[in-house]
This record gives sequence, structure tokens and C-alpha cells, in this order.
Amino acid sequence: MLRAFRDAFRIPDLQRKILFTLLLLAVYRLGNSIPTPGVNSAALSNANSGGLFGLISMISGGNLSQFSIFALGVLPYITASIVIQLLTTTIPALEKLSKEGEEGRKKINQYTRYAAIGLGALQATFFASFINSNASYIAVGWEPGLFTILVMVLTQVAGIAFTMWLGERMTEVGIGNGISLIITAGIIAAYPREIAATAELLRTDAVQLTAIIAFVAVIIATIAGIVYVYQGERRVPVTYARARSGTAGAKGAGQATWLPIKVNQAGVIPVIFASAMLIIPNLIQQATLTRAPDVSAWLGTNLAFGTPLYLALESVLIFGFTYLYNSVQFDPKRIAEQLREAGGFIPGVRPGLPTAEFLGHISSRLSLWGAIFLVVLTILPQIVQRATGISTFQFSGTGLLIIVGVALETLKQLEAQLTVRRYDGFISKGRIRGRLNS
Repeated sequence: MLRAFRDAFRIPDLQRKILFTLLLLAVYRLGNSIPTPGVNSAALSNANSGGLFGLISMISGGNLSQFSIFALGVLPYITASIVIQLLTTTIPALEKLSKEGEEGRKKINQYTRYAAIGLGALQATFFASFINSNASYIAVGWEPGLFTILVMVLTQVAGIAFTMWLGERMTEVGIGNGISLIITAGIIAAYPREIAATAELLRTDAVQLTAIIAFVAVIIATIAGIVYVYQGERRVPVTYARARSGTAGAKGAGQATWLPIKVNQAGVIPVIFASAMLIIPNLIQQATLTRAPDVSAWLGTNLAFGTPLYLALESVLIFGFTYLYNSVQFDPKRIAEQLREAGGFIPGVRPGLPTAEFLGHISSRLSLWGAIFLVVLTILPQIVQRATGISTFQFSGTGLLIIVGVALETLKQLEAQLTVRRYDGFISKGRIRGRLNS
């Protein structure tokens, strides 16, 4: 990996791409220090929140806790992308559009941007109303009211649009996926502050050195496990009985390849959905605080973030959303039909329905292990933090999964760019040598 980065900086074109990406990331992080007009960032950052709000704040690099101009950032775009992706497999018009090549992809991306702006305006209205309901969160010189909410919402919508533009420029001109890099930068940005706070705990003897060592060891083991599972896949052998499209004559006949099925096909999406569902008891608890104090007290005690019942419900929801998302994204019948049309078959399995059942059985077993992996990744940090008493460092399995996944994908793209340029250089040298020989 280090050699790939070293070689990339030796190529002027790749060096410009990397520097351009870093420059845009710096512009995005600069927005973290610019508060939204009308918001008392100091008072808001002192408010503790868990569940979905804690996850959103972690992904945004603390922007939400301070409600900066990029507080929501790419979160509405992520939500819109997930929704459009799910609708593409269920709505025939969108499914047809997705098969129309580059033009269809551009059209779907346009729909995703529009949906992101709409969802962002809705989410910004929710957060602005929450801030407006507490006078201590309002900046000096501002008054709670409709005008303050309107200014906050317009600022957030503009920030969402600008963040999407930054991500697209990184993807087109720089290295890696821009949206993913923005999320990763937001997560990593909070690490120096949290490491310093953890070191302060050790200096004041608030925690023992053995607890710090155990905490770090678990983080390293978690990263190793994420890398292992992220790259894990089941390769189903596929043989093509006739020439595939793009091959000349029977040159492609009888060629063998494989169909890769990842262990963790859903990524972090089930964790995000589960956290979103578990924020509902929190809202009910706040709504019944005065009308039904007994219900509110029970919810606050038993369904608080990190309680055993909360962890159990979160695990069940992660399992459910993992199977739901994988069933939508990986359709065995559609894949079996595509294999049959391309003249491909799985050795020992008849084409058609038997192939679909075979692929569905494999996908179900992999979904089980993927769901177990996500549950462990979500619950383990909460257990470790309670056991060690270290709460200053936000050890999040979800955050580590995002960082490792984005790093591996960016590295693959960087290595692909290096391979292309080596190949181009090889061709250029061959042409020059051929001209000299002639």
C-alpha cells in the first residue's frame, strides 16, 4: 500500500489528482469552523446525544453537534441514494433507466440530487425546530421564531448542495469516491481531539494503563476483522458454453470465470436503518415526559442507548435489515436469467430455477454471517467502552468499517491508475522501438 502511494506521487498526473482531492477535503473541513447563523455552537456542542444523532454527528465529524454550515453534509445524499437504489429494483421505469448506460446513470444521479435537496430541507427543518425550541441554543442577537428557522434551513440546504458539488468534483477530477472520502474525513477529523482527551484521562489517573492497552488492542483486532470480512467473498464458478458478447467467433466458448458474492453485501446500511428506528423510542419518551411520566421513565431506563434491551432490539433490527437489503440488491432469479441469456451455467447446477435456488441459498448463508458481523461490530464498542470506562474516544465499529472500506476502495482505484499508466508507458516504448527498427 505504501509503495502504491509512493509510486503515485512520482507520476505528475496522479500527484495533481491527489493534491486536488486533499485541497477539496480541506475546503470541506474549513466549513466545520463556520457556524450556522443564529446558532449558539458552544451551548449546542455540550448537549449529549446517542443513537442516530450520535451516529450522524460521528459521520459528519462533529459538524452536527456544532451545527456548522455543513452540519448535514452528505447525509441527505446518502439517504437519497439508498432510497433510489431500492426503488430502482422495484419500479420498472427506474429499472429500465438504469439499463440505458451512461445516459441512464446520469438521469438517476440527477433524481438522486433532487431527492437529496428535498430530504435535506426536511431534515434541516427538523433540527432547526429542535434548536429553536431551546432558547439557550439560539445565538446572542437572534430571537426564536420563523425567520430564524428559515435562515437555518436555507443555510443547510446551500451547504448540502455545495458538499455534493465537492464530492462530485473529487470523483471526476481527483482520486476515489468523493462522497465516501468526505464521510471518512469527517470521522477521522475527530480522532486527534478524542486521543488527546483519552491521554488526559491517563495523566489524571482516571483510567488505568491496562485499560488503555486493552482498548487499543480491541481497536486493532476490530480493524483486522473488518479487513478480513470486507474482502471476503464466495466465488461461484461459472462456465460459458458459447462465445460471450464482444468475443470473435467461438473464441470465448467454454471459458470459465466466477460470480463473486460478498460476505457483507449491505455495508453499514443495516446499522444506519436500525439506529434510525431506535430513535423512535427516544422521541416517544420526550413526548410523554409530562403526559405519561411512567411510560417516559420506563423508556428512559430500559431503552436508553447502550442498555441490554436497546442492544437486543438493535441486533434484531440489524439482522432484519441485512436480509431485507440483500434480498433487494441480490436477486437470484434475475442473475440466473442473465446467466442463461449469456450462455453461462454453474457446473453441476441446471440453468433456470435450480440456479436461482442455488444462488439464493448461498446468499442467505452469507447474509447470516454478514448480519452477525455487523451486530458484533455495533455492540462490541459499547461493551468495551462500558468495561474500560473510556468514553472520551468514540470507538465506533461503524466508523471503522467506513474508514477501512473507503481506504481499500481508494487503494484499488489508485493501483488501477498506476497499472494503466504502466501499460501506456509499455505501449509507448514499444511504438518507439518499432519505429527505430523500421
